[in-house]
Amino acid sequence: MRQDAPQPMPLADELSVVSARVSGLLLSEETVAAALGLVSSLLLETVPEAAGAGVTIVDRSGRRTSGATDPRVERADALQYELDEGPCLAAVAGRTLVRVEDLRTDGRWPRWAAAAVDLGLVSCASAPLVAGDRALGALKVYRGGAGGFTAHDARVLTLSAAQAALLVTHVTARERARRASDDLRRAVAARDVVSTAKGVLMARHGIGEETALAMLLSRSGGDAGTLRQAARAVVDSAVRRLR
Repeated sequence: MRQDAPQPMPLADELSVVSARVSGLLLSEETVAAALGLVSSLLLETVPEAAGAGVTIVDRSGRRTSGATDPRVERADALQYELDEGPCLAAVAGRTLVRVEDLRTDGRWPRWAAAAVDLGLVSCASAPLVAGDRALGALKVYRGGAGGFTAHDARVLTLSAAQAALLVTHVTARERARRASDDLRRAVAARDVVSTAKGVLMARHGIGEETALAMLLSRSGGDAGTLRQAARAVVDSAVRRLR
């Protein structure tokens, strides 16, 4: 039994607080780091004696930490990525909750554990961020002392990880939509400059549209990127003649 430990809120109440505060943040913040920082902070408040919390994100860009509540969390996570071992990476790989009661005696990740203890972190728990069949990362909480993670703590961590997974999924989807929009704008712009260049050549040489396009293609060697460059050069030349 913990001494002088506060009575935990009912789990449903804790999660409603998390959801309400995160929902408010999404209305006013634009970065995923801010939202994940809130989830980490709430986890830090909920788990007694927690020394720090944060989120590991694993995607095409690699591994990185977001929303860390303490510089030691960032450093401990960075060491996991550097050494390619540790509880967060294990949670992602196994898609399961990973608990370490005492890093001084746990032998699963000896190099990382020794470095984490040097940072003053002695125990930790990490839950995967899962969306469908994908593991997006892990939410973790560190403690400065050995043991102490209860079943209640594990449930809060797991359900908070589900909340974090929704945030990461939301931002990932928004980023994909933004990239698609940017690609569409570039495609339209490229089409417009090619069309304008064809019009310039048709007017300048008294030729048809197909002949004008053939001229641009001959200048570009058939490469799409070079075609845009050739079209831009024609348009810029026409602008300079008007000055």
